[in-house]
Amino acid sequence: MPVSVPVNPYVLDMEYAVRGPIPQRAAVLQREGRTTIPCNIGNPQALGQKPLTFLRQVLALMEEPGRLDREKKISRLCASSHEVAEQMREEDIIPEYVLDYVADMYENWPTGMGAYTESKGPLFIREAIARFIDARDGISTASGVPADPESIFLTSGASEGVRFILEMLITDSSDGIMIPIPQYPLYSATIVKCGGTQINYYPDEDDDWSLDRSMLDEALAEAKKKKVNVRAIVVINPGNPTGAVLDAKSGREVVSFARENGLAIIADEVYQENLYGADWVSFAKLIGEDDIALFSLHSISKGFYGECGHRGGYLEVRNPPAVENAETGFMDVLLKQASVRLNSNTAGQVLTYVMVNPPPEGSPVYAQFAAEREAILTELYEKAVMIREAFDKMEGVESFGRIGALYHFPRLNVLPKGTGDYEYCMALLEETGIVTVNGAGFGQKPGTNHLRIAFLPPKEMIEAMLPDWIAFHNTYVTG
Repeated sequence: MPVSVPVNPYVLDMEYAVRGPIPQRAAVLQREGRTTIPCNIGNPQALGQKPLTFLRQVLALMEEPGRLDREKKISRLCASSHEVAEQMREEDIIPEYVLDYVADMYENWPTGMGAYTESKGPLFIREAIARFIDARDGISTASGVPADPESIFLTSGASEGVRFILEMLITDSSDGIMIPIPQYPLYSATIVKCGGTQINYYPDEDDDWSLDRSMLDEALAEAKKKKVNVRAIVVINPGNPTGAVLDAKSGREVVSFARENGLAIIADEVYQENLYGADWVSFAKLIGEDDIALFSLHSISKGFYGECGHRGGYLEVRNPPAVENAETGFMDVLLKQASVRLNSNTAGQVLTYVMVNPPPEGSPVYAQFAAEREAILTELYEKAVMIREAFDKMEGVESFGRIGALYHFPRLNVLPKGTGDYEYCMALLEETGIVTVNGAGFGQKPGTNHLRIAFLPPKEMIEAMLPDWIAFHNTYVTG
């Protein structure tokens, strides 16, 4: 009989519905030979999205340094010999632009990917991130607040950056973090693990998940009644699980609220390129020259890149707060955290560099890069529209907000008495093989039921599954 050991109760209390009971049941069904359709998680390449050619060419050459010289020789040989070039397939010849791009990376990164890097990540990558942020936000030498490479940390996915910040801001159970409901379970799980208190605020679903000052003030007042010291407010834009794109007016409400109440803003902006034509503005741009503490996050997992497994991303800090009762600065403590884990993985660092420093328009490889990007985003939007249109054929199903990110979060207004969204999603899985996550796994307004579905499976798979879902739903809700 194994010896029993005590386990941190905060770890025991953590929950992560995205990989919870419903996906676990789906795994059992798969082992039994059932076909399932995984719509429970934002994992594009697991569902057939092809990696971008440019990203993988750069990564392959960085992983194998000796290959760069060999590819240069092949390229020169093909250029000088028509006969040799004819024997080669076009995709077998890596363009000179890519070879020069990688050679430039090697000049800035002489130790290569197998060695430890600076704990923040290589300076040249952080400088590229700063340029990306400034270009994105329209910052110039004449106006705006430029990003500082020394305030940027490369992370193994955005999740690591979230953990860094919450571990620093939460000192005990009296410290609270405001999070939008519904929210991505990373936040609730990390707050629990850190021993803090989750403070819910509720964007207005019927008004396309917008925010107004009254809902923020109400959440803060409730926290104060319970003697909770609210430290920060989390905003996920575009939303996860809602997929909704936050309008600038709502963003400004958050900024004024944070300023007047001395709160930091944690801006989860990993879906900033999944906009499908919607307007979007970063929180770095919204705070401008204000002195509000801002922690913003981005990742290579999302957008049109879908490089979830490579775990790359960055954390940018603006206006770091002072540390009470200590001479050490906030950024010094953050660097200590980064140093303890040595550095983020270097494959993620390479791909983060490519994300913020893609081929420019007019370069020899731009046309292919742009075509692959457009194809991915166009198909994602088309699949999102197909699913949303199917909701109109399901009794009592409504979906709100401008399409963004990778998800829908429809409200299930009609369910059999005594059942909730968990029972619905489990029955949907058993009957049709469609894997979703019930709304309660993300939190939701009391008295409502939802589910989250990722619009990532191939289009033909979605076309095939929707009639089954519609039939299941209308039978299920009518008994």
